[in-house]
Order: sequence, then C-alpha cells, then structure tokens
Amino acid sequence: MAQVFIEEKTFEKIDFKVNPLEKGEYEYCTFKNCDFSNADLSSFVFLECDFSGCNLSLAKLTKTALRGIKFKDSKLLGLSFDSCNEFGLELTFNNCTLDHCSFYQVKLKKTTFKDSRIHQADFTEADLSSSVFNNCDLNSTTFENTILEKADFITAYNYTLDPELNRIKKAKFSMAGITGLLTKYDIDIKA
Repeated sequence: MAQVFIEEKTFEKIDFKVNPLEKGEYEYCTFKNCDFSNADLSSFVFLECDFSGCNLSLAKLTKTALRGIKFKDSKLLGLSFDSCNEFGLELTFNNCTLDHCSFYQVKLKKTTFKDSRIHQADFTEADLSSSVFNNCDLNSTTFENTILEKADFITAYNYTLDPELNRIKKAKFSMAGITGLLTKYDIDIKA
C-alpha cells in the first residue's frame, strides 16, 4: 500500500483516535488543537511541521522522523523520543508539558526548550550541547552521562544534576540554580 504525501496542509481540531492520520510523509503541515494521544505514528515522516495546542501523550514514535518540528502549547506526556528515527532529528518546544518523556541517548544539539514543564524525564546519555532550557521546570528529571556543554540553564529551575556524572563545560547556570549542582553533597546553602 502506497503511503500518502501531504504538503502545506492545516489540520485543525481533529481527533486522530477516532480518525487515524494516514501513514505517510507530511511536509510543512500545521496541526492545531489535534488529539494524537495513544496514536501509532510509527514510521511517519514529519518535516518542518508545527504542532500547536496538540495532545501527543503516549503516541508511539517507533522510527518516526521528526525533522524541523515545532511543538507549542502541547501536551507530550510519556513520549519515547529515543525510539524516533535519529536522522535529522530536530525539535523545538515552547510552553509544552514533557513529563515522563525519554530522550535516552538522543542527539538534540542546540535544542530550545522554552517555558516548558519537564518532570521526571530522562536525558541519560543524551547530547544536549548548546541547548537552552529557558524558564523550564526540570523537577525530578534525570541527567546522567549527558553532554551539556554550552547548555543554558540560567532561567531553568528545580533541576538536579551531578557535575561529576555529566559533561558541563561552559554550561551556564544562575546563582539561584547552583544548588541543583550540589544536591548530592547534602549541604545547606543560604542566600
């Protein structure tokens, strides 16, 4: 069965649980207020697409290509970005909820996470070089053997990361956030 090729189309307020999206390649498409929760998006190709106000929670992303993708005001709970097609993987997150997502060993250099909630996510062994966590809540998120060189955590908060278990050369942190780097020492820091 041939896969569809859709270009420059806007999908608005569609419940893809009821009407599944046709498997194929979507380029320069916009998805507004759509529900992809629990959808099987395995082997789909999304190129330069915008997802705004969408729910992609627990969607299956096995070998899914996400190239030049912008997520805005979207709910992305429990996604396994580590199962995506890694070729050309490029994502931007603005005002999203990324709780329980896995980015295990994912290469996401220069990725922008803005005004997002990222609780209990896993960035173990990910490459986040030069990425920006602008005003992000990183409560209980795991950073272990993660490349965070030149990453910007200046306005991020609630993070805990061990400088001895991560590569943080030239990463940026605020004075207020420095306690997140010292948690393992169980010391009392006063402002």
